[in-house]
Order: sequence, then C-alpha cells, then structure tokens
Amino acid sequence: MNQSPGTSIWNVPNTLTALRFALSIVVFVLIPWHLYQAALVVFIIAASTDWVDGYWARRFNQTTQLGRIFDPFVDKIIICGVFIFLAAEAGSGIAAWMAVTVVAREMLVTALRGFIEQHGGDFSAKMAGKLKMVFQCIAAGASLLVLSYEARPVPDWLDWTLVIFVWLAIVSTVYSGLEYVVVAARFLRPMAAK
Repeated sequence: MNQSPGTSIWNVPNTLTALRFALSIVVFVLIPWHLYQAALVVFIIAASTDWVDGYWARRFNQTTQLGRIFDPFVDKIIICGVFIFLAAEAGSGIAAWMAVTVVAREMLVTALRGFIEQHGGDFSAKMAGKLKMVFQCIAAGASLLVLSYEARPVPDWLDWTLVIFVWLAIVSTVYSGLEYVVVAARFLRPMAAK
C-alpha cells in the first residue's frame, strides 16, 4: 500500500518502530552488564510493539514506504542482536551456531525478497515466518529469564521451556527459510528459461 498524500512518515506506527529500535539498543547494553531482568522487561516491551504498530498501520491506513522498510529491518535487528548477545552469555541455552542460523536466514530472505519484489513478484510474509518470530521471541525471553534466575539450580520447568522453545525457534527458522527458497525458485525458474 502506498503512502497517501499528506501522510506524515512520523505517524504512530513508524514512531513505535523507532521506539522499538531504541529499546533494542537498550537490551543490547543491558545483557553484557548482566542486568537480565531489566533486559527481559525491555525486550518484552520492544517485541510487543511490533504487533501494535502493524495493527495500527492497517487499521488506520497509515502504511508508508518508510514503514515497509523500517519495520522488518528493526524486527531483524532485535531478534538477530538478542540471539548474538545471548550466545555470548554462559548458561543462556543459545549456542553461537544458533545465532548464526538466525542471522543467515534473515539475510537470505531479505536478499530474495528484494530481488523478487524488484522484478514484480509477490514475496509477502508466510505463516511459518510469523510463527518463527513468535518462537524466537519466546526463546529469547526464556533465555533471559533463566539467566536472571538468582536461585540455582534453575527449576526444571524453566530449563525445559528454554530447551523446547530454542529448538522450536531454530527448526522454524530453518523451515521458514526453506519455504522462502522454494517460493523464490518457482519465481526464478521461468526467468532462467528465457
């Protein structure tokens, strides 16, 4: 949807996206300082604004070109960044290769989307991609909760929650990436035949 004449780029959705970007930087500062509870609270606020700005943009017809670029960019920054910072923390439950998997998927999908949309194709978000984002957010939140748990050992239910959602996040990340690759291959096949 194109930006309508007279619509400010600094509408409510884009302002919320800018706020989410600022909050993601706060999370990245808090994790190395081992302020995990504060990081968890800020991360939850940042992640929840993603749903709000999307709803607001659709409900009040405030979709802009800036929002179409800025919103997914900030989504990628916060998820990739949190996974990278958590991978550096002992006991986070997130290994370095998991962070690499998350970042690689986002880079691949961004490149494919840019190319296909530039050539007139539709590369809109799939349900698997949306579920992937949910699992990634829960996994990151569970990891921060485990790290913030002052009494040791961590309760079994929390350990299992972390393990289950980290693996759901990784599996859904790989699956949704492959789904986009299949869509891209179908689009590119006729172009290659010319």
